[in-house]
Amino acid sequence: MDFQIRDAITANMTNNSADDIRNVVEDAIKRGEEHLLPGLGVFFEKLWNSSGEQEKTKMAGELAQVFTAS
Repeated sequence: MDFQIRDAITANMTNNSADDIRNVVEDAIKRGEEHLLPGLGVFFEKLWNSSGEQEKTKMAGELAQVFTAS
């Protein structure tokens, strides 16, 4: 079986409301299960690919800040 996670997640999330998507993200984070990380990666990939250069620069800066050692 040729399972494509991107296609499956896209199909499952198509036409969901912002609240539905937020609930999925928060549930995945709350569970803390590593097998859910690729799905969150698909969310980020879609967001990144649909963003302009300014949005990408802002996201990259915010991620750098989050990963800065305290």
